[in-house]
Amino acid sequence: MSDTNFVHAADIRARFARAMSAMYQAEVPQYGTLIELVNDVNAEVLAANPALAERLTAAGERDRIGVERHGAIRVGTPDELAMLRRLFAVMGMQPVGYYDLSVAGVPVHSTAFRPLDKAELDTNPFRLFTSLLRLDLIQNTALRERAEAILAARDIFTPNVRTLIDRYERQGGLDTTDADAFVTEALETFRWHADATVDYATYDALRHEHPLIADVVCFRGPHINHLTPRTLDIDAAQARMPDRGITPKAVIEGPPRRDQPILLRQTSFKALEETIRFAGDTAGQHTARFGEIEQRGAALTPRGRALYDRLLNASKDYKQGADNTEYQAQLAAVFEDFPDDLETLRRDELAYFQYRATGQPAPNDSANDLETLVAAGCITADPIIYEDFLPVSAAGIFRSNLGDDSEADSSGDAQRDAMESALGTEITDEMALYADIQARSIERALTDVPTAATPG
Repeated sequence: MSDTNFVHAADIRARFARAMSAMYQAEVPQYGTLIELVNDVNAEVLAANPALAERLTAAGERDRIGVERHGAIRVGTPDELAMLRRLFAVMGMQPVGYYDLSVAGVPVHSTAFRPLDKAELDTNPFRLFTSLLRLDLIQNTALRERAEAILAARDIFTPNVRTLIDRYERQGGLDTTDADAFVTEALETFRWHADATVDYATYDALRHEHPLIADVVCFRGPHINHLTPRTLDIDAAQARMPDRGITPKAVIEGPPRRDQPILLRQTSFKALEETIRFAGDTAGQHTARFGEIEQRGAALTPRGRALYDRLLNASKDYKQGADNTEYQAQLAAVFEDFPDDLETLRRDELAYFQYRATGQPAPNDSANDLETLVAAGCITADPIIYEDFLPVSAAGIFRSNLGDDSEADSSGDAQRDAMESALGTEITDEMALYADIQARSIERALTDVPTAATPG
């Protein structure tokens, strides 16, 4: 088969993202309400801020905002994770970043499957934050062995999707018929099932160990637990959620509101309390699935991230007992030490930027001097959007929506090697990706700056 007949990975990813969104909206109607709210807020922000709209358009990011989603899934075994890695590869998504959530009292570690290339992200920026259960963190030996046996007995993938993944790997692609079949079959892994695979006693024991363990272990599949649209003003979205009949979590996770957003801010509505049927025909309640909103800002360099982490650590005692207004005010006071203008972020190398030539000719003898060309208006710089996640924020969202309101904290137990072994591949360093985008843009911008005409 000629590779010209293969469907591009970005197209398969877009088809899958649309199908996932439609499925989740049917399963969780409040998610549809959340999308409507975010679309309204974004339209108002762009109308009120033409400069932002122009900057997003110039950077190639405006068109993606309305379709942008990330989801989250939790799996129980290394074999499940390895198969997910193969499934996501069909859609051009690779594991990026390692997140140790045990540092915040959640018994998983995670990575994010996403496209690596900025052009691919701009085409369709769908991401899946994927967590692997840390069974080694279950202290009760008998319970841990019971969980292992339950997980070993299930298969979260359909036979047909396994066949299609094998075909993709053998051929190097899928044609239109196979791509459509792949989306249909892959979606079954993420579908909600209201019937548990265990009796209530087993579920209850695992839930008391940690609610997330019960959510991962006790069902036929991992089910998508949230999808997340991107907003340009998360504070406005949070404030308006009650007007749409949505109850938000108490506080927005991540950095405070700023003139120049950085990294990632997240909020969500409370998880649904859903009736499930246990083995033995006993009914009960389970909470796991929710709706989330995110606001993305500039990707930070290692220097910027070190400053962010230091300030976040200094503010970690503020969240308990605080409503969102009080918490944000406290957080903003701490983060006054983090510069909040683009030029300082760029000059002090706190954030990554993408550079482009404006068409303005270079002053004489400065064709290769970046700072001179920026000052002369020959090159402009836009912050590179952070495409990844924050472990403390993710843990806060998870805990809030699993009925766990504690502020658990520990020294953590990172096991990146174990995660990479389960995946069967190395995890890409997100910082290296941002540094490469910046370096390539500088090289291109310097080349594209026209030379001033020589006087005749």
